[in-house]
Amino acid sequence: MTMRSTNWAGNVVYRASELHRPASLDELRRVVARSPKVRVLGSGHSFNEITDTEGALVSLEALPPEVEIDRATGTARVAAGLRYGELSARLHAAGYALPNLASLPHICVAGACATGTHGSGDGIGGLAGSVTAVELVTADGDLVTLSRDADPDRFPGAVVSLGALGAVVTMTLRLEPAFQVRQRVYENLPAEALDDHFDEIMASGYSVSLFTDWRGDRIRQVWVKERVGDPAAGGEEREPVVAALGATPADGPRHPVPGMPAANCTEQLGVPGPWHERLPHFRLGFTPSSGDELQAEYLLPRRHAVAAFHALAGIADRIAPVLHISEIRTVAADDLWLSPFHGRNTVAFHFTWKPDEAAVREVLSLMEEVLAPFEPRPHWGKLFAIPPKVLRSRYDRIGDFRALARELDPSGKFANAFVAHHVLDDE
Repeated sequence: MTMRSTNWAGNVVYRASELHRPASLDELRRVVARSPKVRVLGSGHSFNEITDTEGALVSLEALPPEVEIDRATGTARVAAGLRYGELSARLHAAGYALPNLASLPHICVAGACATGTHGSGDGIGGLAGSVTAVELVTADGDLVTLSRDADPDRFPGAVVSLGALGAVVTMTLRLEPAFQVRQRVYENLPAEALDDHFDEIMASGYSVSLFTDWRGDRIRQVWVKERVGDPAAGGEEREPVVAALGATPADGPRHPVPGMPAANCTEQLGVPGPWHERLPHFRLGFTPSSGDELQAEYLLPRRHAVAAFHALAGIADRIAPVLHISEIRTVAADDLWLSPFHGRNTVAFHFTWKPDEAAVREVLSLMEEVLAPFEPRPHWGKLFAIPPKVLRSRYDRIGDFRALARELDPSGKFANAFVAHHVLDDE
């Protein structure tokens, strides 16, 4: 059948020999059982070959978009192919929330969790940290459920899984009561303020993002998202730290990428609104950009944040010419084996690049060289050039993940060249 042939950015052309869009669980199980090789296509918002396959490519978008809320346990069992924007609106209507969201509400639940996608916040983990159970179709078409409570020895490997264990069909997510958020944007924070005040700045809101183009001595924008009425999470009583450090409040809505329309972004200027309409940077009803971009992200131990910033600033003349914008965030540690945040509180350096892959890859190699002392882990779904042997050395449970993959997918049906090269091979 006809489906998209490239990823969202257009820099990866899928090589799949078959493209499927099953409308029922039984149909999906039949497709998986009869296919020698399978990969599941999420929202297509990856920038490398993590989704690619020469076998069958499967989209879950046509499966029933179920959301089953269990008020007794404070969880929701949701269709893995749902996009966060659609899911969040349904949860909010029922009086519930997720603790955090990524910048884009357009990404799907399973794909985001499988690759270690995250939002921002000192006390908030990646999106996968909300998952309490995973239901997946394994290589023979069987339906298997792994949960944190029932399978404590295997579950930490089953969430950030890179699609290598099976086709995830539902995820159970831990919920909390719905809450209100307001966000304010500040401009032109002196970069030197990070030296002595990085922790203070990043703790000044429930979710804080720093945007820089690596030109000059200023952080272009600081986005501060506050939970309304919750001083401990960044409420009314908290002082505007970045203003005291020299940043000025934006006098109107802003888009983080220079030249892009602010109408694409969630409401700013301190206007309170539902959590799902403020925690993402971009509105679901708008395409956040044309897709004419590439992305990379490096996740480092939080304690190296300032040193890593200066290391990158030292090569700013190489970064800036091929960059749209860069975002700096913090993420709490988790226990998920292949999570970029496994075992360490994290600082994330994200880069949105101009669509010149050859030039970008040259800069990535240089960036990885200057960041090497800080042991960066890349976002699994974005561009990077870290050698597989080095990358594998930065995940101390990678052997356990390989064992789980052999157990659930002994023939390697769900593996592809990317996953084998970076994770499953032990050379």
